[in-house]
Amino acid sequence: MVLSAMVPLIDRRRLLSLTATGLVLPHLTAARAQFATHPRTQPPPDELTPPAPVSITVNARPISSFDLRDRSRTRFGALAFRSGLVLTSSFPGFGGLSSLRLDPSGRQFISASDKGTWFTGRIVYESKKMTGLADVEAAPMLGRDGRPITAHGRFDTESIALDGSFVYVGIERVNRIMRFDFGKDFTRARGEDVEAPPAVRRLPFNRGLEALVVVPPGRPLSGTLIAISERGLDAGRNVMAFLIGGPSPGQFAIRRTDNFDISDACLLPTTGDLLILERKFSLTGGIGVRIRRIAMTAIEPGALVDGPSIFGADLGQEIDNFEGLDAFVDDNGDIVVTLVSDDNFLLIQRTLLLQFTLAE
Repeated sequence: MVLSAMVPLIDRRRLLSLTATGLVLPHLTAARAQFATHPRTQPPPDELTPPAPVSITVNARPISSFDLRDRSRTRFGALAFRSGLVLTSSFPGFGGLSSLRLDPSGRQFISASDKGTWFTGRIVYESKKMTGLADVEAAPMLGRDGRPITAHGRFDTESIALDGSFVYVGIERVNRIMRFDFGKDFTRARGEDVEAPPAVRRLPFNRGLEALVVVPPGRPLSGTLIAISERGLDAGRNVMAFLIGGPSPGQFAIRRTDNFDISDACLLPTTGDLLILERKFSLTGGIGVRIRRIAMTAIEPGALVDGPSIFGADLGQEIDNFEGLDAFVDDNGDIVVTLVSDDNFLLIQRTLLLQFTLAE
């Protein structure tokens, strides 16, 4: 077992009591309500009081069409465009959204910026279309000592994964994984380090941990934390990925093609297949975004996995620096794929929130 006994990856009793669709945000939503009713006990004088979350306003401008060249076009590979928003806020810390996790209904969300800030709230819909965000709060990620993790030099919080009330965060440049128990203090929870394979720490600077996924019960590799690098390459020039905990811990690789780098991943709620979000930028090859689909049954220690592209876009579409990906099943039984972009806190970039329907 590669995980420290002090921070077990999966609470087996918790896993056995949860369904595959119940592993995520309903537990965190309940924790949020409970925390609002029963705030944390006043700390002793020698303990640092954690900063309180703040309510913020996020403005949303609708995107009526994804394709800039043919606004009547809705189909892009296996995905059909549903709706999109351009998000802005006067809150100075808003932006840099590098990850996204939704509840099974696609309404409640958790996101994290690449500067160590939690963002939580609710997506508002009219029929199938997103119209805005509500109840949005921002809070700094806290270390074990109650101080923001940025005070310890931990920036680039690029990925999150959910397991019940536990939230795992991948921190790229230092290549560490932290775990937060939202069931106790919601976004005031204090993070603890999770022990990972030594090869994770050796991933290249600014090309390290970029995607985290916890495999739910009833799926191959149930109970495993999958950690994927952005562009940490093995001897075969393929992307290194890790199976932490679970029945078969070890390392595997994802075939790298066409100079794409990995920016996030999620599991399909129906089949359990792995969706991988990728991006590329070069002066010769231009800018591109794609999503690949990989069968979970192919993933095992030592494997080199690959899968078809189910979605691709370029500057002819409404794209930006997409770094967050998740999927849910809506009330009509449609699989909805959601993307969010990291604007890098630059005026020339945008925070986009897009949704597509997946045609199986």
